[in-house]
Amino acid sequence: MRLLQEVQEPVITWIKVEKPTFDLVGVVLGSFKLAGILLAGALLFGVAVGAALVLAQRRRSPVPPLDDVSLHLDSH
Repeated sequence: MRLLQEVQEPVITWIKVEKPTFDLVGVVLGSFKLAGILLAGALLFGVAVGAALVLAQRRRSPVPPLDDVSLHLDSH
């Protein structure tokens, strides 16, 4: 039995792996890209919400035409 254990050696497979490197330029450009996407999304969302609020306000109460009283031109 001991003879069988000595004959069987473990098989080791070596794989060459390159040394990991840190890509600072890639990280910075990725951050700018993400910030740009978030900025554009926030801008579009803000425009949509603002337009919805303006349209809702106009539907609720129509604005009368402007006149001297509403502009307070002769208050003094």
